Amino acid sequence: MVADALVYHPTVAHYLKFVATTVGRDKVLRTVQYFARFLAWYLYRTNRPLSSIAPFDATKKQLGTARKLMRVGKFVEHFKAAAIASDSTSLDPIIKATTVGRQLGYATYMLLDSVNILDATGIRKSAHGATLLRNANKAWFSGIAFSIVQGVYALYGLQGRAKVVSASADPEKVVEQKKLARELDAVRIQLLSDLCDVTIPAAALGWVNLDDGIVGLAGTTSSLLGVWSQWKKTA
Repeated sequence: MVADALVYHPTVAHYLKFVATTVGRDKVLRTVQYFARFLAWYLYRTNRPLSSIAPFDATKKQLGTARKLMRVGKFVEHFKAAAIASDSTSLDPIIKATTVGRQLGYATYMLLDSVNILDATGIRKSAHGATLLRNANKAWFSGIAFSIVQGVYALYGLQGRAKVVSASADPEKVVEQKKLARELDAVRIQLLSDLCDVTIPAAALGWVNLDDGIVGLAGTTSSLLGVWSQWKKTA
């Protein structure tokens, strides 16, 4: 009876929906990957023996490779999203431009990542591997930058709408206020995630001087936000 209660518990059904999604699995792997990156840095900084650091360093590298393999071909999805946004006639011009820029940035990043997959996995090393990786990080950075601009713009617009609704005498404004509150929360969470994520390509490109500890924690934070968001979507 206890086993039946566990097997048929709604949380188990929710969990199965979550892990059935590629995004859900990727976010979990990403969380472990970046936390391992932080732990490897922390152990190194505290002068722990290499034997203690090696498992976390290997975890970081192996999960990074696994996630690259999972992303192969995903650039098509982002190119399509960019085309759909570009063709839209209902989107706000700023939202439209930043959406297209974001999707093209991510698409280019994943395209270059896919092209470089043999080098990244060590199957066949390429003389152009480092260049492809650097350009991929530039594309990733540009995609996140567009997303940050969009987030700031959306946040400003939603806050303005919230003030107007709050000052309204409409008795039904409570419903609109709740809707705006949910939208504001979603924008803030995405903006926080983007601000964390932008440190990763920026540090990889050498544009900012951040150690693996900061990058690892930033990546862990954005990954956990992604896990939480995907968990809610699969509810």
